[in-house]
Amino acid sequence: MFGLHAVLALIETEADRVRAIWVQDSRREDRVATVLAQAASRGITVEVMPRRTLDARLPGLRHQGLVAWAIPPARLGEADLQERLSAWGEAPLLLALDGVQDPHNLGACLRTAWAAGVQGVIVPADRAVGLTPVVRKVAVGAAEHVPLFQVTNLARTLRMLGDAGFRILGADAHAEESLYQADLSGPLVWVLGAEGSGLRRLTQEACDLRVTIPLDAAAESLNVSVAAGVVLFETRRRRLTAD
Repeated sequence: MFGLHAVLALIETEADRVRAIWVQDSRREDRVATVLAQAASRGITVEVMPRRTLDARLPGLRHQGLVAWAIPPARLGEADLQERLSAWGEAPLLLALDGVQDPHNLGACLRTAWAAGVQGVIVPADRAVGLTPVVRKVAVGAAEHVPLFQVTNLARTLRMLGDAGFRILGADAHAEESLYQADLSGPLVWVLGAEGSGLRRLTQEACDLRVTIPLDAAAESLNVSVAAGVVLFETRRRRLTAD
């Protein structure tokens, strides 16, 4: 893992996974010193090295001079999702992403989900990006706070959540009902499609309702992370207003 916020979040939440921190010898900012102090307080080895050494260890990656060498986390699946449902209160909010392959988009969605109070993000295990170092960096610490569930069959998982009392809402540019008319109360799963292709047919069929985000006539669509921000924060706004 690399990047200031991602490394700090990992140390603060799962220090037992971290085997060493590698830091470029020219990085002396106060924020970097904070990360190193946190690592030292938890008994984590800190190795200072020149940039050429870091570049050789991480070829092709823009590591920004701060890297955590860590044991990969256990991958969460559908069984883990089912186990956590009862702990999420009366009106949990989940985000499902149907085949998002761009790590920058997934990272941005995780960051948005964390800010909006989402309990978990669900993605397919195949033909979709997982928790790569780039995803964790873009997420700015959110990947260590919002669980990502990688499931074998997204449509089946959505049906399971429907049976558990969730309403499944899909964001679809071709839907007739507006986001601002939809009922957003109760346990809810927002489902957003991949870049360009949108929701797959089986995913659409698993939705209770598909809604559109009204756009200016000159605009065709939104980036998936922007669309996630719109639907999640509209849901949050409604719930805060209702309270």
